[in-house]
Amino acid sequence: MRSTHSTIRKHTAVKAAATVLAGALALTLTACGGDDDNGNEQTGGGKETGTTVTLPKLNGESLEVAAVWSGAEQDNFKKVLAEFEKRTGAKVSFVPAQDPIVNFLGSKIAGGQPPDIAMLPQPGAIKQAVDKKWAKPLGAEAKAELAKNYSQGWQDIGKVGSEQYGVYYKAANKSLIWYNAQVFENAGATEPKTWDELLTTAQTVYDSGVTPFSVGGAEGWTLTDWFENIYLSQAGPEKYDQLAKHEIKWTDPSVKDALTTLAQVWGKKDYVAGGAKGALQTDFPASVTQTFTGGDQPKAGMVYEGDFAQVNIGTAGAKVGTDAKVFPFPAVGDTAPVVSGGDAAVILKDSKAAQALATFLASPDAATIQAKLGGYLSPNKNVDNSAYPNPVQQKIAKALVDSGDDFRFDMSDQAPQAFGGTPGKGEWKALQDFLTNPKDVAGTQAKLEADAAAAYGG
Repeated sequence: MRSTHSTIRKHTAVKAAATVLAGALALTLTACGGDDDNGNEQTGGGKETGTTVTLPKLNGESLEVAAVWSGAEQDNFKKVLAEFEKRTGAKVSFVPAQDPIVNFLGSKIAGGQPPDIAMLPQPGAIKQAVDKKWAKPLGAEAKAELAKNYSQGWQDIGKVGSEQYGVYYKAANKSLIWYNAQVFENAGATEPKTWDELLTTAQTVYDSGVTPFSVGGAEGWTLTDWFENIYLSQAGPEKYDQLAKHEIKWTDPSVKDALTTLAQVWGKKDYVAGGAKGALQTDFPASVTQTFTGGDQPKAGMVYEGDFAQVNIGTAGAKVGTDAKVFPFPAVGDTAPVVSGGDAAVILKDSKAAQALATFLASPDAATIQAKLGGYLSPNKNVDNSAYPNPVQQKIAKALVDSGDDFRFDMSDQAPQAFGGTPGKGEWKALQDFLTNPKDVAGTQAKLEADAAAAYGG
């Protein structure tokens, strides 16, 4: 589930969004403690947070919600469900699911026990649920709440055809590079804004005696995220959309350019911690923690991944904003990329209660509860920014919302699961092989195209 714990799209406003993000995530970012202010006013609404949506009385009703979330993420979401119970009188049970969730749901449905709502992490999964006739369209109340609180882009990725099926409750900003502040200070390194500047910063870190990058290559989704940021910035959003739909082939010159650019990091001797072999044995959590442990001689100075890396930074005993700082993924082309992921609530058993829960999850009320608890990002534009518990999260959230419709959703999450979401297969495997041999651009393109053609059906 890449978008939440591993685990969104744009053109004109990509530039504006990138500018906002670049300005927001400055060197001076410092984290603060939790924000317990419950008196925030809803942006533009003038209502106290928690009172923006009217819900029906559902005494005696019961619901099941399935998601692959675990640990603190699951616990925090249960607090949101508890508020729904308090307001409506319904009883809501959380059903822990296995990844890939579509397979899990298939077995539940075959057994005649589907959950009422499932949190699906990819647009492709929503389409699968619709194609299999599992998913039910959202009702008028949920759609009205979406229209009020979400940009058109976030509404559209929850649609299949012209029908609205998904409420994107949780988002991820996947265009961030985290760095060890002490390493940068010792090296005299600065935050880059362009790809060329990133290469210069990497060399500066390397010259100080620290390997520049940590890469979690054991999990192929991290590698697809690297590629997507480079491709979006270098090839542009129109090409990105075409490649995401397989309207152009992976043998296209734009893919060659992106892989060649990526090889400037992956193929540079001693730029990746442990080399390719070590990276392929490093999972995502370890790729983060090894960047922020080891004093001023960690295994790497930087690690690329989304806002959710904050959880792993905390596990390493580092403080976001002090020990761990962040800058936007640098511009490779004219504009810096803004790539996101997310999880959408989809109704599988239609009822008044299920529709009410979907409506609640589309409201600022639900998102604000989880925003205050940390480790969460909402695409809901009417969540007060001060609900997020520290300046780093506040600025990441503001950048995502300010990007409006001008973002791009994780490309591999849009692909058929066989190509974009299966360990040891498709794009994940092809990019793992490319990490091992970054000189083989043409061979990698041919393998990607063969696998994509099979998965997309031609």
